[in-house]
Amino acid sequence: MTIILPTPTRSSSTAPGEARLAVRHLRKVFADDLRPALAMLRQGASKAEVLERLNVSVGVVEASFDIRAGEIFVIMGLSGSGKSTIIRLLNRLIEPSEGEIRLDGRDLTRLSRSELVAVLRRDMSMVFQSFALLPNRTALENAAFGLEVAGVAKPVRRKAALAALERVGLGAYADRYPRELSGGMQQRVGLARALAKNPTIMLMDEAFSALDPLIRSDMQDELLRLQREDARTIVFISHDAEEAMRLADRIAVMEDGRIAQIGTPAEILRAPADDYVRAFFRGVDISRVLRARDLAGPSSDGAPPLSGLEPVAADTPLHALLGRVAMAPGPLPVVEADGRLVGVISRAALLTALDRSGTAAMGARHG
Repeated sequence: MTIILPTPTRSSSTAPGEARLAVRHLRKVFADDLRPALAMLRQGASKAEVLERLNVSVGVVEASFDIRAGEIFVIMGLSGSGKSTIIRLLNRLIEPSEGEIRLDGRDLTRLSRSELVAVLRRDMSMVFQSFALLPNRTALENAAFGLEVAGVAKPVRRKAALAALERVGLGAYADRYPRELSGGMQQRVGLARALAKNPTIMLMDEAFSALDPLIRSDMQDELLRLQREDARTIVFISHDAEEAMRLADRIAVMEDGRIAQIGTPAEILRAPADDYVRAFFRGVDISRVLRARDLAGPSSDGAPPLSGLEPVAADTPLHALLGRVAMAPGPLPVVEADGRLVGVISRAALLTALDRSGTAAMGARHG
């Protein structure tokens, strides 16, 4: 395999990693008069303090973050942490009480209703936990529904919907009704409906949490496959640590309406910001969740990998690496599917990561 070295002058944080969505000082208060609660929040009050003093519920205390182009950005937290409120604020299904939501530099909070609808039709689709399929419509008609609402001509929307169903493996089920489909198949129709619009951004609110574990794993695989093909910007809400670790390029962990930490799965596992974040990921078998790319980094001496070493595919799970890394004469190069060098992975780095999570022995058994 040919290894393509990265261009030295190009930062890893540049395109496609530039921000598509930039959120600044976002707050949501559920009250007729927002002013007293917002004044308290600006002074550092918590959700509990606002509720106790004003009897007002707060969805989001404060949130500021960037979502990069082409990444899967997972927002996770316990029930009531504000994660589902945030995703509905991003497309203004819920109106923000304060703050900015910029899409490619344009503040969505300042758009008129007609301007917002135009942006949402062009750029965003949403996938819900509840499937939200119309029972009296076929899979094809459900997949085409968003385009129908947008006024797309019937032949065009049917073609786009059928192509989307094919992409999620349901082309043969286009004429079936929701009652004739399994839960996993219904969720695939929901995903196809989002894909039919060909959005640049997909918002997914607990999209797989209602599915059985095996079907849920299949849907995670499906999403990752589609992401490799399309590199859309995806905002994914989850309360499941393993799901977040498996899907995310970066994770935002929420607690009581605030963001406790943002980082890659590896960064969060290596250095949790506090006990809340640490507890969230306790017990996660990182040997099965993290991939080679998550631990890949520059060699300790800055030298390129040794010539003649067979590179490791970037999506190889850690548990499958122990044998190869242990037998290698030096750090192994890690490459993406296109041959681009991500970095190197050493035996010491691998064992340290597994030891910290208590999964080294398990990794060795499966290696």
